Amino acid sequence: QAVLISIAIHALWGGNPVAVKFGLLVFPPMWSAFIRFVIGIVCIASWAAFRGIPIWPKPGEWRLLIMLGILFVLQIGAMNIGFDLTQGSIAAILISTNPFFAALAAHFLIAGDRLSARKVTGLIIAFGGIVVVLLGGFSFEDLNPIGLGRAVVLLSAALLGLRLVFMARAQQKISGVRVVLWQMILSLPLFAIAGITLETIRWESLAFAPIAGLLYQGVVIAGVGMMVVSYLLSRYTASVITSFNFISPVSGVLLSAVFLGDQITPAIVWGVVLVGVGLYFVSRPKAV
Repeated sequence: QAVLISIAIHALWGGNPVAVKFGLLVFPPMWSAFIRFVIGIVCIASWAAFRGIPIWPKPGEWRLLIMLGILFVLQIGAMNIGFDLTQGSIAAILISTNPFFAALAAHFLIAGDRLSARKVTGLIIAFGGIVVVLLGGFSFEDLNPIGLGRAVVLLSAALLGLRLVFMARAQQKISGVRVVLWQMILSLPLFAIAGITLETIRWESLAFAPIAGLLYQGVVIAGVGMMVVSYLLSRYTASVITSFNFISPVSGVLLSAVFLGDQITPAIVWGVVLVGVGLYFVSRPKAV
C-alpha cells in the first residue's frame, strides 16, 4: 500500500506544472501562489485540528520559521515565473531535479548525509539530462538558447532542494506540520504585496481550467500531498517515498503532452530518461 501510494503521489506531483500553467491563464505568478497557499493552509490547518496537532509556534521556533518562509517565497515565486515562461514538459523535468540539489546541500549541511559514489553517479547522469533539456538536443542543429524561463525553473529547483534540507533540519526541533504550514502563512503577505504592486489579474479569461488548476495546486499538491507524505513518514522510512522520485518527470511530460499539447521531442525523452535514472541513483535506499 505504501508503495502504491508513493507512486500515486509522485504521479500527482508531476502534474503540478500543468496545473500552474492553467492557473496562470488568469492569475499571474504572485497571485497564483497567494491563492494556492490560502487553499493549502485551509486544508492543512483542518487536518491538524482533526489530528489534534498544535499549530501555533513556540517562542524559540519563530526565527527558523521566518527564514524558511523567506526561502519559500523566493523558491515558489521563481517557480511560478519560470513555469509561465517555459514549456510545461520542460518545466516538469527541470523542477524534478530538486533532489540533486538537496543531495549537494545535505552533503555540507547535514552530518552523516554525505555524497556517496552512488549519489555522485546519479548527479553526473542527471546533469547530462539537464544539459540536454536546457539546450534542446545533442546535435549543433538542434541546440537552442537556454532561455530565461528554463534558467529560472532550474534556479527554483535549486532553491527547493536547499529548502528541503533546511526543512529536514528544522523538523528535528519543530513539528513537521508547523514547518510546512507556517512557510505558507508567512508567505501570504509577501505574495499579496507583490501581486498588488506588480500584477493584474485577467478576470476576462476566468474559466474552468484556471480554477481547476488552482484547486489542484492548493488541495492536491499543497494540502493532500503534504498530509499523505506526513502519514507515510510516520510509518515508513523516507526511502519508501524518495525511491519513486523518477516518476514525477515522466508524469509531468505525459500530462503536459495531453493537457497542454506539448510536443515530446527526442531531447525531452532523453532528458526524462537521464534525469529519471539519476534520480533513482540519488534516491534509492542503500543495499543491505
